[in-house]
Amino acid sequence: MSVNKTKRHVIAIAGPTASGKTELAIELAKKFGGEVISADSRLVYKGFNIAAAKPTIEEREGIPHHLIDVVEPEYNYSAADFRDEASKKIDEITSRGRVPIVAGGTGLYFRILLENYALPKIECRKGLRKELEKLSNEELYHELKVKDPVYALKVHPNNRVRLVRVLEVIRTLDCPFSKAAGLKEPEYDVEWIFPEINSREELYNRINFRVDKMVENGIVDETKFLLKKHGRIKNISDTIGYCEIISYLDGKYSQEEAIEELKKNTRRYAKRQLTWFRRTPELGVNI
Repeated sequence: MSVNKTKRHVIAIAGPTASGKTELAIELAKKFGGEVISADSRLVYKGFNIAAAKPTIEEREGIPHHLIDVVEPEYNYSAADFRDEASKKIDEITSRGRVPIVAGGTGLYFRILLENYALPKIECRKGLRKELEKLSNEELYHELKVKDPVYALKVHPNNRVRLVRVLEVIRTLDCPFSKAAGLKEPEYDVEWIFPEINSREELYNRINFRVDKMVENGIVDETKFLLKKHGRIKNISDTIGYCEIISYLDGKYSQEEAIEELKKNTRRYAKRQLTWFRRTPELGVNI
């Protein structure tokens, strides 16, 4: 891809879970003198290691990684937080004469940082958020369809975190989110890369293998540790990996059933990620 000299050049590696993003980012960082900025909404949390497939120090192979282990799980790290911190990291990396490589699987992070999507600047309103969190997914999605039918088409009915945040903005501004969000001029010259995956079946096999490795590496003990340290806060209980193991610890599932549930939920999550990334034609998603 030709580089626009008037904008800072950024490599963006976007793809679903278990697609090989980390390995590819490290390979390109070695080749082009780059540093990696994580675009993953769970890697920001300290202690979210095995369930979030956080790359270890050894796996990073000496390549600087940013926006990993940023906050404790009690903090609700927002997309706006990511945009602000990632923008600073791009400036810092570029100033060192190195190449910023944004790699991850959180579609909204890519959209607000690298595309022309302007996120409304609305602070979290704890009272309103608690009120919304009392509603079921069905109630949240119904309200969104009534208040913003255009944006409702872009949100999965079970994406609870997104539903709550969007309705928080709608109620605060008293206008549809689709109008509040708006568009902006992209700040960077982005080279988009989608990891090489031959088929949906291949991706799902990778996911199943990764989950088996998580169990082998101690995801049950990690879950117990986090619950003991932080309690049953939402950022733990709502995270894929921990929520299934919590059900096992509560006796809802056997360990084998919890593992199968984790594999199923991860495959569903990957499917939603693919839907997000199809909205960026430059990625050329074809599975």
